[in-house]
Amino acid sequence: MGEVAEYVASLDGAQRELVGRLLDRARDRVPDLEEGTSYGLAALRYRGRPLLSVVAAASGCTAYPFSADVTAAVLATLDGFDATKGGIRFTVERPLPDAALDALVQGRRAEIDAALARPRRRTPTAG
Repeated sequence: MGEVAEYVASLDGAQRELVGRLLDRARDRVPDLEEGTSYGLAALRYRGRPLLSVVAAASGCTAYPFSADVTAAVLATLDGFDATKGGIRFTVERPLPDAALDALVQGRRAEIDAALARPRRRTPTAG
């Protein structure tokens, strides 16, 4: 088992079901995801970079796409959800809509693809 699977297995009841379902949905939308960590969170990684983490706490859950820009863009489409700079909060009683999760995943995937498509700056070598 990887970090994400272990994390989901450690959750109780309804939170385990919700977090597991959201992460499975992300896996369905992006091929070749790997499990790992980022910023101390169990995370799905795409092309070596963090794509999404979904964290559960006593007060609810938060989806982190590891991008303030993606978080802000998706939050603007939602009504009545709270957020931090980096994630959108929700609860078992009021889960994150599937379309919002899809937008988080697609937005972060596009950021990663764009960043990796940019040519790297070469540093001059001493000669």
